[in-house]
Amino acid sequence: MVITLSLIIIFAGSAFVYVRQAKFGTVPSGERLLRIQKSPNFKNGNFQNRSLTPTLAEGYSMMGELYKQIFEKTPRRYPVDAIPSVKTNLLNLPPDSDVLVWFGHLSYFMQVSGKKFLVDPVFSGNASPIPGTVRSFKGTDIYKAADMPQIDYLLITHDHYDHLDYETIIALKDRVKTVICGLGVGAHFEYWGFNPAKIIEKDWNEDVILEDGLKIHTVPGRHFSGRGFTRNKTLWLSYILQTPNFKIFLGGDGGYDTHFAEIGNKFGPVDLAILENGQYNAAWHYIHMLPNEVLKAAKDLKAKRLFPVHSSKFALARHSWDEPLKEIARLNKSTRIPLVTPMIGQMVKLNKNDQVFTEWWKDVN
Repeated sequence: MVITLSLIIIFAGSAFVYVRQAKFGTVPSGERLLRIQKSPNFKNGNFQNRSLTPTLAEGYSMMGELYKQIFEKTPRRYPVDAIPSVKTNLLNLPPDSDVLVWFGHLSYFMQVSGKKFLVDPVFSGNASPIPGTVRSFKGTDIYKAADMPQIDYLLITHDHYDHLDYETIIALKDRVKTVICGLGVGAHFEYWGFNPAKIIEKDWNEDVILEDGLKIHTVPGRHFSGRGFTRNKTLWLSYILQTPNFKIFLGGDGGYDTHFAEIGNKFGPVDLAILENGQYNAAWHYIHMLPNEVLKAAKDLKAKRLFPVHSSKFALARHSWDEPLKEIARLNKSTRIPLVTPMIGQMVKLNKNDQVFTEWWKDVN
């Protein structure tokens, strides 16, 4: 008993000290917290989803899922080969080209109307606050912060470590002009030394008027947030990027729900829907979509093209590394929404709806 209690105390003390590192960020306070408390989406001390959203679906237990995650082996969870990629020079793009370059998982760069956007960048090679625990696949780390041009708008969908990466954010600090994020997420940026005047925090269903006829609309998601031992003190969201020529849905993590149809009715059709399709599990489907739900969401958004992301860089779930892309391609044979499936680093032309992509994952073991 004494030994057990001593070990528990040592572990708890070590964890308490560890989570006080800067990488864990901070919780909102002061005027920021007062604004959060006025949000209709903040109730009983936490942000809430619109629908009841348990972490686990019916029939699953936390201990059971933890056991599977630790002890059950998943065939081909990690690729043997390096993930193929191309290195596009982002510092020398023609200023009149509207393009997207994907970095794997849910990280990507866009140039639109000459403005440069960066979404959920993770360049540290790790999707966890514990070094070396969730390492990126071979071949996926060809881009670093030094490869980024000056970023007009850094967009963050939520504050989980595989979307808000401390090491990457610190390396990008001097390259970012404006940060756009959900309510409360700005507390992390301010804690990490960003000028508060550069941070725009928004609730669901709000607008940010940018330059040159560009607009950002914030829209709901169905997920959760948190770093360290805190949860749901900051807001998760997605974005609609509206330009004079097209609209893009910039999705974050989240489960399927009625909000996709509401967004589609309000803003659709969207020219490109970027939706998470990877790191899913039937037990988690309230907070991460399964491939068939991704296609339903794309239809709800009235998407002309679908870009399935959140795969091909980190193994956070118990499926084979290429299952998300294989499954979405298989299911889409009946749905027939044009799929955007670039290799990491390959340029996606945002004004070219007939651009053809290969099923590159078929050649990777």
